[in-house]
Amino acid sequence: MTVLRSFLADENGATAIEYCLIAAGIALAIITAVTNTGSALLSSKFISISAAVK
Repeated sequence: MTVLRSFLADENGATAIEYCLIAAGIALAIITAVTNTGSALLSSKFISISAAVK
């Protein structure tokens, strides 16, 4: 019974899950920013350079 109580009172796993959720949120924000910046760069700069070279 004491083992079950100590298992239920242990919060180490909850802390690890919280850190994983925070890291996933930050990664999602970085991926979104890089994707938007990359597509804007592709549509404006590289296309104009390609047209100028032709």
